[in-house]
Amino acid sequence: MASTVSDRPGYGQLLRTPGAWTFLLPGFAARQPFAMLTIGIVLLVQHTTGSYGSAGAVAAVSGVSMALFAPQSGKLADRFGQRAVLLPGVLVHAVSVGALTALALADAPLWALFLAAVPTGASIPQIGPMVRARWAAVLGAAPGRPASPLMSTAAAFESVTDEFTFVLGPVLTTALCTGVHPAAGLITEAALTLIGGLLFAAQRSTQPDPRSAANTAEPRVSALSVPGVRVLAIAFLGIGAVFGGMQVSLTAFAQEIGHPGVNGMLYGVFAAGNMLAGIACGAIVWKISPRRRLIVGYLALTLTASGLWAVNSVPLLAGLGLLVGLSIAPALISGYTLVDALVPASARTEAFTWLTGAVALGQAAAVTVAGQLADAHGASTGFLVPLVGTVLALVTLLALRSRLNPSSAGRTVARGIGHREPVTVD
Repeated sequence: MASTVSDRPGYGQLLRTPGAWTFLLPGFAARQPFAMLTIGIVLLVQHTTGSYGSAGAVAAVSGVSMALFAPQSGKLADRFGQRAVLLPGVLVHAVSVGALTALALADAPLWALFLAAVPTGASIPQIGPMVRARWAAVLGAAPGRPASPLMSTAAAFESVTDEFTFVLGPVLTTALCTGVHPAAGLITEAALTLIGGLLFAAQRSTQPDPRSAANTAEPRVSALSVPGVRVLAIAFLGIGAVFGGMQVSLTAFAQEIGHPGVNGMLYGVFAAGNMLAGIACGAIVWKISPRRRLIVGYLALTLTASGLWAVNSVPLLAGLGLLVGLSIAPALISGYTLVDALVPASARTEAFTWLTGAVALGQAAAVTVAGQLADAHGASTGFLVPLVGTVLALVTLLALRSRLNPSSAGRTVARGIGHREPVTVD
């Protein structure tokens, strides 16, 4: 039965859930690496090498490494518990970032930076998926038990938090790298990861019990074996192309016009649009399905990204960047919402990490290509990367949209914000 506005659980009620703040605050600090790492590497390596192409390539190696290892991290967390994965992970990440920073400042050869970038990306803690799993644990979600009405509110809240991370992380990193020291962004990223990750891992009372998933009658499957997850991963690759292409191209544009400080403002406007749309999406009681919202949002993202390459003034680029940011959040939130209906609970953390990894992989490819284009032909050509990435992903999404329907009877299509929708079977 659909919920009405009056009985819809709100953010205030969600945040009063016992134990919630014990993992939300350290989790917010520890999830910053995903938003800070790429731009931090680009700004540091470009400063030491003078090449956006080299900077993008090093960031790409880190992103590819993260994309390949993230699902394995999620699978291990589902099986052995989050603490067992986090404790060694954050330590390895802090050491790896320190090594990469030291090598870059020492003008080490490019191959050495590539080697250091591999463990740096592979060890990024998958805090976002782990926080989503903790919400399910503290709200009492379990196989065979009716879901808490706060679960859909928690999904919306986490999506908004993700958007805020993308607002704060790159802007903070850019400000530190341009105003303090080129390495300050990466150093701060490593410190937040270590402190936040250790504090998050220490919250044992809210950690999902891996023994519960092992004892459930629900079969253990790989999240990537679900056709809908593969389609969503392609869509999220395109979103990653937008993030990566914007980060490199805005930096190159600001350098090109002789005002490097403008980069932080331009990316801040883009990211602010992303966050504002995320807040709005969480506040609306939707009457259309998540699948349709994903397609409409992605179409808007493709259309707005198509004009970036032709803009050559700061006010116009800020305005169009705002529109691009406003279009990203609906697509991201709808995609994450669909996972709840498409994937069994025993593989849900893994599914979220596949999508997170897809964004990282798209971002990695984008910073590499956009960096090469910016070096060879100027900043405007770097903006072609978000266009191409979103067009290819949109075509795939439209062609395979039927795979985003849940195939198992008795499931509901991903819970929208404040309501449930009937099953649509392929």
